[in-house]
Amino acid sequence: MSANDNLYDAIVVGGGPAGLTAALYLARARYRVLVVEKDRFGGQITITHEVVNYPGVEKTSGEELTETMRRQAVNFGAEVMLAEVTGLKLDSDIKEVETSRGTLRAFAVLICTGANPRKVGFIGEDEFRGHGVAYCATCDGEFFTGKELLVIGGGYASAEEAMFLTRYATKVTILVRKDAFSCAKSIADEVMAHPKIKVLFNHELKSVQGSDMGILSAEIFNNKTGETFTYKAEGDDTFGVFVFAGYVPNTKLVADKVALNEQNYIITDANQETNVKGVFAAGDVCIKTLRQVVTATADGALAAAAMEKVAAQMHDKTGLVPVVPNATRKAPEEPRASALPSEEGGSFITAEMVPQLNMVFERMAQKITLRVHTAGDDKGKELVSALNEMVALTDKLSLETTSEGEHLPYAEFIREDGSAVGAAFHGVPGGHELNSFILGLYNAAGPGQAVEEPQLEAIKAISKDVKLQILISLSCTMCPDLVRACQQMAALSPKVTAHAYDVGLYPDLRAKYKVMSVPCLVVNDGQAISFGKKKLPELIDYLKSIDAI
Repeated sequence: MSANDNLYDAIVVGGGPAGLTAALYLARARYRVLVVEKDRFGGQITITHEVVNYPGVEKTSGEELTETMRRQAVNFGAEVMLAEVTGLKLDSDIKEVETSRGTLRAFAVLICTGANPRKVGFIGEDEFRGHGVAYCATCDGEFFTGKELLVIGGGYASAEEAMFLTRYATKVTILVRKDAFSCAKSIADEVMAHPKIKVLFNHELKSVQGSDMGILSAEIFNNKTGETFTYKAEGDDTFGVFVFAGYVPNTKLVADKVALNEQNYIITDANQETNVKGVFAAGDVCIKTLRQVVTATADGALAAAAMEKVAAQMHDKTGLVPVVPNATRKAPEEPRASALPSEEGGSFITAEMVPQLNMVFERMAQKITLRVHTAGDDKGKELVSALNEMVALTDKLSLETTSEGEHLPYAEFIREDGSAVGAAFHGVPGGHELNSFILGLYNAAGPGQAVEEPQLEAIKAISKDVKLQILISLSCTMCPDLVRACQQMAALSPKVTAHAYDVGLYPDLRAKYKVMSVPCLVVNDGQAISFGKKKLPELIDYLKSIDAI
């Protein structure tokens, strides 16, 4: 490997629409560009079931639209990497991007880390999170089938998601703090005309009350009249609250490195460049009046045009010109035909996934056996078939089956010495969970993802048995972080087991722990239950706080 193998013209941090667009433009201009994504390419829009306002595309899903963007970028020569960016050094001409898979260098860096849903702050919001309060309609809507719902927010997201929630709810009441929607009139009119939706303008949610069964009542304030009234569902049944009140930018990575506004959004100029030369930002992480796919792609294109100029200037200044691999290097060995999708479709592993999988397999320090526990039903056969496609790609994996176990089917990781890693996935790890499953394999086989010394010491010091159950949905973008953290802990400590469950397949677990939102972390069969994503440091802190480790 030459010294310039990890040198790029541009590195894009985040694989949403903004990042993928920038990569497409840069690659098409024959610059070497890498997109680093920690979870799954596509960003927040992948959880949107229907996109009808993207120019030139009459109707599609968020996932389909961004997968097309990813393929376009890769076809032009963009490189992609599944890894977490852990640090940035941006002061020099050649920037350094520290990732869980090593340090990379580039002349320009584009920050496309997006934003996460914002909490409203009403009384009971934290208490009932996962037991009635939710933030993702695609992830959690099904849990409220046959229930009434309150939707908080007056923007495009609340309007669009309220429409989606009518698939499950008997009635949806939208609380809008102002006297009108802030989205397009055509969308607002569609919402107002829906027979299942009622809209209350100038209304705010102040508190929710209930029991361990869920939310039973809510106090709603009319900010125009000053009156407060109590909302209850018909028949005094439980109901749900979905919050769509804007987003909080993911700027922790650059908080002390580039200029931010008071709301912690990145400040950029007309070319999407920050106050640090060669560092750009695009998409929802930036200051903007409209957060839509079309504005994200526009940001990405503008940034790419400016980054081309930075790269060209740096070629002249440093004498270094990153080599585009596809143009000069031997093509990778063709994967075995059995692992490629057939013309009829239906394959678990697609041709586009094979190069990334091969890179992971090459790094694995030991062989792993996938032990599939199955009763031979349709879902079990689906799991065996899917994993056989993966096994066909490498001699680092093998597969065996057994009928033993609970909550079948599931796959667990077995080391070369026959010992169980303690990590398993119940169901078929598709959707957003495929990446966490692959990283679980990598962590089980070693060397695994990098762990900072304080976290490693804390895990090695665990002296009592810890059972972690992670209840997830394949459509949830927040679930993989928690699955990865739990299973990485299991790979590092013989005292920890971490089993992930596609909760839709196991209604007994959903009922037992009263799960109405994902991800849900159950510690030691109910010693503690927590909702929301957690990375490894947060997971360790949480387990310490409840005296589980």
